[in-house]
Amino acid sequence: MDSATQNLLQLLRERVQTLLAQKNYDEAVHAASAAVEKAQQTLSGDPDSVDAFVGALEVRAELFRSLQRFQEAKEDYKQAIDQLDSREDRLHQMARLHATYGALHDELGQPERAAELWTTSLDIFEKADPPAPLDVILMANNLAFLMKSQGNLDDAETYFLKALEISHKTLGSDHEETATVSNNLGALYLSSGYYEQAREMHMMALESRRKTLGDHHSDTAQSHNNLALALLETGDRSWARRHFEKSMSIYEDLGRAHLADLEAVSANYCQFLREEGEEGSAARVENLVREIAAG
Repeated sequence: MDSATQNLLQLLRERVQTLLAQKNYDEAVHAASAAVEKAQQTLSGDPDSVDAFVGALEVRAELFRSLQRFQEAKEDYKQAIDQLDSREDRLHQMARLHATYGALHDELGQPERAAELWTTSLDIFEKADPPAPLDVILMANNLAFLMKSQGNLDDAETYFLKALEISHKTLGSDHEETATVSNNLGALYLSSGYYEQAREMHMMALESRRKTLGDHHSDTAQSHNNLALALLETGDRSWARRHFEKSMSIYEDLGRAHLADLEAVSANYCQFLREEGEEGSAARVENLVREIAAG
């Protein structure tokens, strides 16, 4: 591909981004389509021309997806993937295209197709050179949540464990991503009735979040609440109380920006208090939350 054509395609891609920033979506579609059209005109057996065409298709597919023009997005994603078929030098891009194409099907309520595309994406990311462990973690998490939503708890656990293993090896135990995966796995165990395992996962997540994010972060507050719920199931009610109170305190300090989180934790805490026969304490907590909500 000659330099003049490459320059034009770059100008068109930049124009798409500028128009999107201006929320001029109709003109952004025209610019993206112009880039696809120009790239297609120069398409040949030359890998550079194929890359330019695929890049233009991907930009337009993402634009169509954001505008909920899903059928057009599907067509662009599929054509881009077909163009890169068997291109060993473009594994990362192939994996990314499968990932976003899968996300589109997930948004459309087509979990089987989403799972198929995400599995392919994960497989490609795993064999890519250089390795892409963070992308593997993301795909494994996506698949785990998808399996969990379909009631396939065994496969959900398998994917969460895969994500946790890679995160632990790549990022270490005291990393925000590792803590997030531990939290996700803990939530799965809690909903599945594996309370001891849930307790350990949430304890690991809390310890990691306290080290990496601090004692006053919203994610740390979330972990205190989640651990409290697990502790209730393992019979550690006094310990659960302390973690509910810590979660409440953090969210109170964070203010109205985390009101929904505060309301969720307070509902759990108030239920606990009433089970303990502390109706007056529960009422005071509810009044406090109402006051914060009222500003």
